[in-house]
Amino acid sequence: MWVSKPIYESLPYFYLLVGAVSLGASMYLNHWYWPTICFVVGLLCLVAGLVVLLKRRDYRVTDRRVGERQDY
Repeated sequence: MWVSKPIYESLPYFYLLVGAVSLGASMYLNHWYWPTICFVVGLLCLVAGLVVLLKRRDYRVTDRRVGERQDY
């Protein structure tokens, strides 16, 4: 599936936002298992957002180094 660059670049931030909102909601909900569900979803979204951000950063740094010329 192909998405446009602005959407692709904003996905990790969307994951982080959804995770923060879900964690916040878990503090205020008190019906059935919703606090637990929101907490787990929030934690997973925060971890996923951070993993995607860090993987992209590492790939871009490594890719930039590969393209550099190495003169000895």
